[in-house]
Amino acid sequence: MISVPVPVAFLAANTPAARFVRSLFDDTFAGIHQLGWFDWSMLIPYFGVLLILSVYGLHRYDIIRTYFKHRANATGDPPKRFADLPPVTIQLPIYNERYVVERLIDEVAKIEYPRELLQIQVLDDSTDDTHPFAEALVERYRALGYPIEYHHRKNREGFKAGALQEGLKTATGEFVAIFDADFIPPPGFLTRTIHYFADPRVGVVQTRWSYLNRDYNFLTEVEAMLLDGHFILEHGARSRAGYFFNFNGTAGILRRTMIEDAGGWQHDTLTEDSDLSYRAQLRGWRFVYIPGLDCPSELPVEMHGFQVQQSRWAKGLTQCARKLLPSILRARLPWRVKAEAFLHLTPNISYPLMIVVSALMLPVMIVRFYMGVWQMVFLDLPLIAASFWSISAFYVIAYRELYPHTWKRSLFLLPMLMAVGVGLTVINTRAVLEALFGIQTSFVRTPKYAIGQGPVNLETKKYRRKSGWLPYIEIGIGTYFVGMILFAIDTNNFLSIPFLLLFVFGYYWAGFGTLYQEQQGRLRWLKQRRLELEAAR
Repeated sequence: MISVPVPVAFLAANTPAARFVRSLFDDTFAGIHQLGWFDWSMLIPYFGVLLILSVYGLHRYDIIRTYFKHRANATGDPPKRFADLPPVTIQLPIYNERYVVERLIDEVAKIEYPRELLQIQVLDDSTDDTHPFAEALVERYRALGYPIEYHHRKNREGFKAGALQEGLKTATGEFVAIFDADFIPPPGFLTRTIHYFADPRVGVVQTRWSYLNRDYNFLTEVEAMLLDGHFILEHGARSRAGYFFNFNGTAGILRRTMIEDAGGWQHDTLTEDSDLSYRAQLRGWRFVYIPGLDCPSELPVEMHGFQVQQSRWAKGLTQCARKLLPSILRARLPWRVKAEAFLHLTPNISYPLMIVVSALMLPVMIVRFYMGVWQMVFLDLPLIAASFWSISAFYVIAYRELYPHTWKRSLFLLPMLMAVGVGLTVINTRAVLEALFGIQTSFVRTPKYAIGQGPVNLETKKYRRKSGWLPYIEIGIGTYFVGMILFAIDTNNFLSIPFLLLFVFGYYWAGFGTLYQEQQGRLRWLKQRRLELEAAR
C-alpha cells in the first residue's frame, strides 16, 4: 500500500478548501513539476513561522489602537498631595562606571528635596578603579553636607538586584528612587513624582527616558526610535488601559512596602525590574507612568555594546515569562490583561523564529519559483502586512507623537531600524534559547562613556570588547542572503530584492561594524600602551 503525504492527499481532494488552495498555484509548470513532500516540508514551517510572527505584528496594531482609544486616560497631575513630604532614599547602583559616576553624583546632588528627608546611597560593586574614585567623590560631597553614603560589596551576588536589596537594609526612606549610572535626573524629579504616592495603592511611578546622545550617529538615532516606541506607545497604551506594565529599572520611584510585599528584589532573572513589576501588580499594586517627565540617559554608541544590552533584556524578559506566566494565567484577572501580559513577556521568541525563516528562505524561494506571481499575493501580502508593515506603523507613529514637526525623518530611519533589528537576531536568539533552557549567565554591563551630542575622543576609554564568534556568524548569514539576491535576479524575482537587501545590510552592519570597532579599540589600546611605556622611560 502506497502512503500519500497529507498535503498531497488534501490537495487532491475535491473540497472547497482544496480547490481554493489549488487556485493559489500557477499551472504553468503542470506536468513538469508538482509539489512533493520536500516542497511541503519547506513551505509549511515557513508559513507557520510567519503566521506566528504575524500574531506579534497584529499585537503592535492593537497597541496603537489601545493608545489612541484610551488617550483621554493619560496621567494628569496627582489627585492628592502629601501634607508633609515623606523621606526618600535615592539608590545609585554602579559597576565599573568610571566615566559616568562623577556626572551621576553631581546631578543627583542637584535634586530638589529637603536634605533632612533625603538619603543618597551609592551602591558600588566595582572591581576596577571606579571603587576608590567613587568613594572619594562621596566623601567630598559628605563633607559639603550632602546626605550621601557609599556602600561597596566585595562580591557581586545577585548583581544589580543583589545590590539594591542590600541597600534596602540601611535605607531610611519610605520611597526609593533608582537611577542607573548613565542617567541624569532632572532637579525636580522627586517633587514631580512623590505626590502620586499620596494614593496608598500606588507602588511605582515610572518616567520616560530621553537621550543625551540621540544624534551622535545613525545607530543612536535608531536606538532612540526603538525605545521611544516602548515608552510612548507601549507604556502609554498599557498604563492608560489598566494593563500590567513594567518598571524599567531606572528613572522611577518605588514604594518600599511594595517591594517588600512583592517578595523583594530577586536575581533569578536578568531583568529584576520586570520580575518585581509583575509580582507587585499580581499583588494588586497600581503603577503610574508619567510620559511628560523625561529623564536623560546615554545610549550605546557601538553596535556590540547595543547588542549586549538588548540580548540581556531579551534573555531577562524570557526568563520572566518562564517564571511568571503560570501565576499570571492562573490569577483572577480579565482575559485581556492576561493576553497582554503574555504578549508583553514573550515577543523575543520572534528572534529564533527569524533564524528559522532565514534558513528556509532560499529553499522556499526555489520551491516558489513554480508558483504563480499573482497567486503568491494571497499568501504573502496578509502576512507581510501583519509582520513587517506593523513595525513601520508602530515606530513612525511613536516618532510622530514625540516629534510632530520633524516626524518625516522617521521614514528615512525605517530601513536602518529594520536592519538593526536584523542585526540583533543571532545574539538575541542565543539569549532566548539560554533563557528557555535555564542556562544561567552573569550580568554583562553596557559600556558607558559620558557622551553627549558632540564628538567624543574614545582614545582614553579603556573598555575592550570581545564579541568572539558572533560577528563572523552574522557575516556568514549576510553572505547567505547575498546568494538569495543572486537567485532572485536570476529568476527575475525583483520584488523580493529590497526585502533581502535589508537582511544583507543588517547582518553586515552588525558583523563588519563590530569587527571594525574592535580593531579600532585594539589600535587605540596599543597606542595608549606605547605612550605609557614611553612616559615611563
